[in-house]
Amino acid sequence: MRITAFRARLADEFGAQRADTIAHDHVFAALGGRTVDEALDAGLPTKDIWQAVCEAFEVPDERR
Repeated sequence: MRITAFRARLADEFGAQRADTIAHDHVFAALGGRTVDEALDAGLPTKDIWQAVCEAFEVPDERR
């Protein structure tokens, strides 16, 4: 998944403002103690980042 598609998906799921906050501020243990933005900068696959977000925020399977 491209980064632009990932960010669009994040905004669709959480709303634009909350998506930005999640990406900048929420630290995910599943991402090695990184935020979404840090994980993207580190080159982690967007699919893995999306799965970590979904797990942390209990996104239903049909929207993962």
